[in-house]
Amino acid sequence: MEYNFNIAEQTKKCIEWTREHVNAINPNAIVVIGISGGKDSSCCAAILAEALGKDRVLGVMMPNGNQVDIADSKALIAHLGIPSMEINIAHAVNGLTNQIQEKFPGQELKQGYLTNTPARIRMTTLFGIAAQLENGLVVNTCNRSEDCVGYSTLFGDNAGVFSPVCKLTTEEVIAIGDYLGLPNNLTHKTPTDGMSLNADGSLMGDEAKLGVTYHEINTIIRTGEKTENYDRVLNLYKRSVFKLDIVRMPGYDPGLYDYFEENFGL
Repeated sequence: MEYNFNIAEQTKKCIEWTREHVNAINPNAIVVIGISGGKDSSCCAAILAEALGKDRVLGVMMPNGNQVDIADSKALIAHLGIPSMEINIAHAVNGLTNQIQEKFPGQELKQGYLTNTPARIRMTTLFGIAAQLENGLVVNTCNRSEDCVGYSTLFGDNAGVFSPVCKLTTEEVIAIGDYLGLPNNLTHKTPTDGMSLNADGSLMGDEAKLGVTYHEINTIIRTGEKTENYDRVLNLYKRSVFKLDIVRMPGYDPGLYDYFEENFGL
């Protein structure tokens, strides 16, 4: 399957789709987006600012206690010149965790709880802010590559009202971010879940944890090629596709071949 991603055309169409979709819901809407300092939230924020104007984009930083890379979030907000606020979710996470632990005395918290709970509290925070604005819409920042291998939290970061990049691969998101002039250290930042650690205590990248590169995942998505780790990627997809079935996110469609959509419908 031949693959051709025209960056100028795709960026223009993505911005136009975002403008039309948001304004069709509410021409006075303020879009609320969580800013992590990584490629997805950075690229989405840039698309939103181009589509709607920076004053209609509210960037929200949500550290869980101390966030070592929060300077990246602040740099993105400053670069785009969008309004912002910071809400530390540590008290909410700790309060819920204490209550959960009381109900399971002597048991260690499961990794699924530790990984997914902050993501769900962050999404609750974004919807709370949107409710206070009355005309707020929460933006989803997931990309196609991560969704296909289950790297999103159900009702956490995979929630929202719409998504500019949910049908774009990681490399396509990076390309749009670069095209829109975002700082290189943000668009090319190593993706992590913010919790998994290497032996030396540094954050483990998603690719190391997955055991497969996003480039290989993207190759499968856009060409259907049976790559070295094809079976592993297909297994990850089949284990996690239920999330996409539950949350069918409206998003910009680049009109490109998608192996999983073509063969499995999602």
